[in-house]
Amino acid sequence: MALESLAQAIARLERRGFRHSLRARCGELRAVDSGESFAPEELEIDEIVRFEGETDPAEEVALFALRGPDGAPLGTYSSMYGPATLAEDAFVVRRLRGARSRLFATARSRR
Repeated sequence: MALESLAQAIARLERRGFRHSLRARCGELRAVDSGESFAPEELEIDEIVRFEGETDPAEEVALFALRGPDGAPLGTYSSMYGPATLAEDAFVVRRLRGARSRLFATARSRR
């Protein structure tokens, strides 16, 4: 069975309603298309998909499927994790409820 790529995971989550692409900015997550901002604490993690580089441990990425404050699917947010994590992303991920425990406990790791 072939492992899911990052692009395939994003497409799968978009089909489930996670349509917005989110980026960390000034301590919040901002929807790229609308510019709407969300405090990480008001979002709920629906799923985390981890990707690990086949040959380079620095190629570690986590894809978060996030639900909005109303509980409806909102969008996806990707971040490097491990030593390559950017400070802005680390600040936001720490504030997502349950992210740390779920990120390192997830069994849905992909290559």
